[in-house]
Amino acid sequence: MIAYRLATRADMAAIADVMRESLEQLGAEVYSPQQVASAIRFVARPDEQLIGDGTYFVAVDGDAVVGCGGWSRRRKPYAGSAASADDDAMLDPAVDAAHVRAMFVRSSHARQGIGRRILELCEEHAAAAGFRRLQLVALRSGERLYHACGYVDVSDEPIVLEDGVVLECTPMEKALGTT
Repeated sequence: MIAYRLATRADMAAIADVMRESLEQLGAEVYSPQQVASAIRFVARPDEQLIGDGTYFVAVDGDAVVGCGGWSRRRKPYAGSAASADDDAMLDPAVDAAHVRAMFVRSSHARQGIGRRILELCEEHAAAAGFRRLQLVALRSGERLYHACGYVDVSDEPIVLEDGVVLECTPMEKALGTT
């Protein structure tokens, strides 16, 4: 049985492992080997700030972390090592959308509802914090899940990783309180 809880700093190594394995296996279904390698290097990094903010969840099967993901009330739109000056700025729930970030599931546990449940937890907690909308930047491997959960494409904008590799992604949005 899968249990869901807030992540702690003690989970960082397990989260990083889930991110890497998910990108290696599920990412390889939609990205080139060069894109996967670059994403592992620059995207598969646990975000200590989300963990510290109490907005990052893990899915645990026995003692093993098999999924992770969270939401943020901060300006940084997606996980990874790229940073800008206002990433730490707080969003205003009355006008801004919270951000879903760093959603990953082990390939052995993919398509079993784990990502959906973590996404639901993000939506519930963001709504409780006063947010009316959520935005995310979907990797191609997660688009089907987000569409099934009511997220709509906002645009089609690639992310250029620090080494210049382009990772095709889709910014999406959902009004909270909709399916």
